[in-house]
Amino acid sequence: MVGRRRLGRQFGWLWASYAVSAYGSGLGFGALPLIAVLVLHAGPGEVSALSAVGPAVGALIAVPLAPWVEFRPKRPVMIMMDLARFAAMATIPVAYAFGWLGFVQLLVVSALVAAAKIAFNAAGGAYLKALVRPDDLLVANARFESTNWSSIAVGPPLGGAAIGLFGPVTTVVADALSYLLSALGITAIRGQEEAPRTTGKTPVRASTLLDGWRHIMGHPGLRPLYLNHILVAGLIMATEPLLAVLLLRQLGFPPWQYALAFAAPCLGGLIGSRLAHPVVARFGRHRVFRTVGTLRAIWLIGLAFVRPGVVGLVTVMAVELAIITNMSLYGPVLATYRLEHTPQHLVARTLSAWSIGQQASIAVLTALTGLLADLTGPRPALTVTGLLILTTPLLLPHHDETTQHEPEPSRSHS
Repeated sequence: MVGRRRLGRQFGWLWASYAVSAYGSGLGFGALPLIAVLVLHAGPGEVSALSAVGPAVGALIAVPLAPWVEFRPKRPVMIMMDLARFAAMATIPVAYAFGWLGFVQLLVVSALVAAAKIAFNAAGGAYLKALVRPDDLLVANARFESTNWSSIAVGPPLGGAAIGLFGPVTTVVADALSYLLSALGITAIRGQEEAPRTTGKTPVRASTLLDGWRHIMGHPGLRPLYLNHILVAGLIMATEPLLAVLLLRQLGFPPWQYALAFAAPCLGGLIGSRLAHPVVARFGRHRVFRTVGTLRAIWLIGLAFVRPGVVGLVTVMAVELAIITNMSLYGPVLATYRLEHTPQHLVARTLSAWSIGQQASIAVLTALTGLLADLTGPRPALTVTGLLILTTPLLLPHHDETTQHEPEPSRSHS
């Protein structure tokens, strides 16, 4: 069976490290905005800034990091980024204990963690491509996808309970320690990593900063998938603050129902990720991109019709379940295609460009929908967002470019 395929001990350590940090982040999901509200008594504007500005600044910091990551051994970079996230997160409970915690510190930590995450994922993708066989990439990516969604299903409810029992910085401590454990797990991976190839010139130049975007926009398959992805991700994430205001403030949902509405549907992530390999084997990658890529976009409009009570709760859960199931099936297929069609010497820069574009889209669309909600209310803003996302399937590849453009052989490049 696909789910039981052995990918080797080295992949096992990599997967275990990812799982530890994913579950730590699941426990700490939303911890910084919560601390801003509970400890610093921040207003809505400050909380929105923390959710949008911090990751956006992190994306800017990650731009010059991309070529730096590209031309270095990937495992040490991953360890370094884990340790950087541990150090940044650890400053919060220390400052809280001494009464020094401030809003600017939360912004700085948010930006540093976001930048380190982009660099870690870029190095991790390049390392994964070198670690497993090409025909195992989809299975490996599906396992990461499954782990991610299970951590989101389990982590936030447990984190909320831990905060209630032990205080507001409890989950931040757990999140910080998870990065330290992840770094230890990656350290345990044995085997010699192939050194990055260069022409001997200094690799980090101004021109290398845009190489990832050049590759994406010059590739007939990656270009439409990238444009579609950043818009879909941005529009879906932009609904989160709108839905929080609608459910908690206007419709009067208790916090436990709000948490349940988002945690339970994440189980769909386990379903979709396990279906990725058999669905691609049966129907082909292009049909998955077209069909599942469309299905993950058509459900969001349903959030505009949420009503009070049990019916409203079930509506939110059903919409989120449909979106997450399709996203978790689509995600590993996209991640595998992206790695297969990116030369080894461009993987880190391409993955960084992809993540930076996604973060920028989320920040901009979250800000715009927030302004719209201030003018019209959350329900009209959700309606506009749901209608806009219905146009995104037009950006998916219309022809089978995803199989016509084969990966280029890896070449020395700087």
